[in-house]
Amino acid sequence: MLSGFYQESEGKVSFTRDQASRFAKLIADDYNPLHDIDAKRFCVPGDLLFSMVLNKYGVSEKMHFTFAGMVDEKVSLTFPDADSDIALTQDEKVYLSVNREGDTSTCEELTNSLIKNYVEFSGKAFPHVIIPLMGEQEVMINPARPMVMYESMSIEFSNLDVKQPVLEFVTPEFELSGKRGKITLPFVFKDGDKVIGKGEKNMLVSGIREYCQKTVDELIAYYNQRKVDLKPA
Repeated sequence: MLSGFYQESEGKVSFTRDQASRFAKLIADDYNPLHDIDAKRFCVPGDLLFSMVLNKYGVSEKMHFTFAGMVDEKVSLTFPDADSDIALTQDEKVYLSVNREGDTSTCEELTNSLIKNYVEFSGKAFPHVIIPLMGEQEVMINPARPMVMYESMSIEFSNLDVKQPVLEFVTPEFELSGKRGKITLPFVFKDGDKVIGKGEKNMLVSGIREYCQKTVDELIAYYNQRKVDLKPA
């Protein structure tokens, strides 16, 4: 599932711009300009790093991911041998830390299902959730520099005796502070009608400006056109 989106050499994992951009667009349906091949401030999608962690370490009952730095094509990450907490580093600089608690499952079906469900959910956040959520407080992102950054995410299961949990989105939250804000996207995991887990994705937004419907309409139209023009073959 992930083999075409990274390379590993001498125990270090890296990502080309093409690999990271293709994962964002093809797997996550994420057209954030930061993941474009020619982006000036290019970065590897946080969802790809999340997926790599699950692929290498399995799924624990409780996991909290903290994104501490932007990974680009020049970064080669060390994935350590670990039975508990994890830190993905290059030259002692931490780019992603993961706190783990409880039992761990290495079931490939569970891992792939969780990656697919979460990444699809995550990729739909912009513009379908974020723009109307911010609009409730009469603000919007800066269309010239739409800076929406991954801060952290967490998942928690009551047990791991499940192979294909279904992720369902619940009511999002937006906390505004001047020209910055924090977006929380909560969700639950279900096995049939039974809730067996929960989680949330947290993002930071900067360059917030006053809401303008005309600008929002233009931004959404531009984003939708990007999806047509940049969709990988």
